[in-house]
Amino acid sequence: MSKQYSIFKFEFFSVIFTLVLGTILHFTFNWSGNNLIIGAFSAVNESTWEHLKIVFFPMLINTIIGFIYYKKEYPNYLCVKTKGILLALSFVVIFFYTYTGILGKNLSVLDIGSFIVAVILAEYYTLKNVSNKSSCNNFIQSIILVALFICFILFTFFPLHIGLFIDPITGNYGVS
Repeated sequence: MSKQYSIFKFEFFSVIFTLVLGTILHFTFNWSGNNLIIGAFSAVNESTWEHLKIVFFPMLINTIIGFIYYKKEYPNYLCVKTKGILLALSFVVIFFYTYTGILGKNLSVLDIGSFIVAVILAEYYTLKNVSNKSSCNNFIQSIILVALFICFILFTFFPLHIGLFIDPITGNYGVS
């Protein structure tokens, strides 16, 4: 099997994995009876921030697995995947605040659609750029991913009182 076909298959299954796990993570906090450990990694409310968690954590798992498997074949794999994650997170935020600013309300179908598009966009970015020979500092990429990991957990329990963290349904922030 060629390298290109192998990475294509992996990224294709990464899309499916992220969409399935992300969808499950939207509900796991409630299903767990509001278990705080589960809440650290899944959406605890309907805020934009909590919806970013359901994109980030599945993509982080894919990135770790892919890095272990592809680090020799694609030395810039971690760099490209980190940029893909940042692209997906940025897309969700920009799309959400743009369309809700225009419509004056949010629509579940657009939120779900933006989740799907963000994940596909990130994995497409990976496929298009993973073969580039540009240099990448994996240590810096690791720091970025660890910082995001810490922020997602920390802000679940200690959210800032700004729009990104407010649950539009209850008006609460973080775990309530």
